[in-house]
Formats: sequence, C-alpha cells, structure tokens
Amino acid sequence: MTGTAPRPHRRSTLLRATTVVAAAVPLCTAGWLGWRALDHSGPAGATAAVSAPASTPPSAADPAADPATAPLTPPVAPPPSANAPTGEAPTPSAPVGTATTAAPVGTAANGLAGRTVVLDPGHNPGNFSHTAEINRQVDIGNARKECDTTGTETNAGYTEAEYTLDVSRRARAILAAQGATVVLVQDGDRPWGPCIDERARSGADAHADAAVSVHADGGPASGSGFHVIMPGRVVAGKADNSAIVEPSHRLGLLLRDRFHTATGEPYADYTADQGLDTRSDLGGLNLSAVPKVFIECGNMRNSTDAKRMTDPQWRQQAAQGIADALTAFLTTR
Repeated sequence: MTGTAPRPHRRSTLLRATTVVAAAVPLCTAGWLGWRALDHSGPAGATAAVSAPASTPPSAADPAADPATAPLTPPVAPPPSANAPTGEAPTPSAPVGTATTAAPVGTAANGLAGRTVVLDPGHNPGNFSHTAEINRQVDIGNARKECDTTGTETNAGYTEAEYTLDVSRRARAILAAQGATVVLVQDGDRPWGPCIDERARSGADAHADAAVSVHADGGPASGSGFHVIMPGRVVAGKADNSAIVEPSHRLGLLLRDRFHTATGEPYADYTADQGLDTRSDLGGLNLSAVPKVFIECGNMRNSTDAKRMTDPQWRQQAAQGIADALTAFLTTR
C-alpha cells in the first residue's frame, strides 16, 4: 500500500543457518513480517545467453516434464479461465492512473529478434547450504542488506528457488522461440547466490532491453494472489535508477495484466494495491540500469496458491504471462 513502510516478507537466512536438510516448518504471520524486511532479489552473476534451447526439450504434451535439466518447449497456453481455481474473488478493477493497454501479443517467429531480456530466478537452491556467504551485507545505495536469502517454500517443502528457476526456464523457451536473446541470471549452475548487487548489474552487463525478477511470496497463510513490485526512485550512494522508473512502471502494468490473463490468478488480497506495489528498499531495483520489475507469482504459504504453483501446467501459464508482458513491452509504446 502506498505510503506505508516496506512490508517484511522473507525468512531470515539465519533461521536456516544450522539446518540444511531440515523439514519445512510452516511459518506464522509473525515470521512473514520478518521476511518482508529482506531483499528477495534472486541470483545474478552467471549469465548464459540463450537464443534457443540447446538441448532437445521434453514433449510439450507432457505437462509433468521436469525442466530442471533442460528448457521446455512451451505448449499453447490454454484460455485464461482453463485452470483458474473456483471460488476466486472477482478481478479488481484497474488502478487509477495511466495503465498501458497494448494490442494482443503476437507469437510470430523472430518477432523479438535483436532484443535481449534478462530473467532473474529468485534465490538459489544452494543458498540453504551457504548461509555465511548469503548473510554478507552489500550496499544497495540507500541501505545495506543481505547478499541474498533462502526464499520461502510451501508447507510441503517445494521451495521458491525451485519454482522460480522452473518458471524462468519456461519463459526463456517462449521468448527464445520468438527470436529474443534470453539471459538467466543463474541457471542452477552455481552453488549459491549471486548477491543482489551483482544480480542488479546483470541487465547492464547483458545490454538488456528489460529484466524481470521471478519470485514467490511467503505471506500469511490466509492471504492469496500475486503482485508486481515496481521501483521507486532512488538517488543515494551508488544508486540512481531515475532513468528506469517510468519504463519499469509501464512494464509492471503490462506484467500485472498479462499474468492475470494467462493464469486467471487474482491480485494479492493481503499486500500491494490492486496487484501493484512500488518499493525503494530492494537492491535488485535500486541498482538496475535497465527497466526491471519483480513479480511475486503467489503466496506459497497459502494452500490454494501452493496448489497452483506446484502444478506444472499452471507454471507454464505463469511463464506465458511473463513472456507475453515482456513481448508487449518490447513491441508496443
């Protein structure tokens, strides 16, 4: 909500410092308030540019195919309501302001030729084993924060890091099929991290046109839905994101709308305002030199959201929504 202090939403990595293989323990709302104080940007250093998946992808007809070892060839996304859970609240009305309304995104091959996109899968599955490294403080311009965090997980133990990497790989396949060069900040190819400042630099390092950081929230169990986080203007220390605030907000509006259309998921009912939030306490946004937003694809602590996010077919729809938003951003004004 505009004008309120940043909402803590991440578990402190210190909670996992001594338990690398511990079973997942459901966290209460009070724990969630502590998480929201942490920057939840995901890894960013090992950039691997991809024009198209190098290995033979699993069959698109097999929704349970595990993309952990290779990018997936995306199936055609079903209509927005196909897998929408029943009993959801009506879609909130569009926020007051100048929301961008782009024409439907085409999927013609090479439609994004010459464009570069950075996808930032939040956190790293190995962070749980490297708490000392990820607890190191880094400069984000207007504060100092942890290098990274472990992220959250469902009550059944499906981690945010697993989710974000899977969805990012799926979105990469969709965008690459349209001719884009896609850079994943980490592709499960490093033991931990990288830190949020390194992750923020990945857009400039790749000369990217836009970047999206993919996350899942760890909110109160009673809350559900997704939201998009856009950068507030920060000019402090080594941070100056003035040039990217306006285009990032346009990207954020597109991502909010396209993700909702692709997945049928409602806007978060426990945080943000009609699916949108603006923050100035996230290193991944403060230090970015290219238009960038975060998306919290759902609340892993909520049983309804967790059911969606553990479904491969729904993750494909989530990836489609992210890819559609980036395509619209890069092809419309």
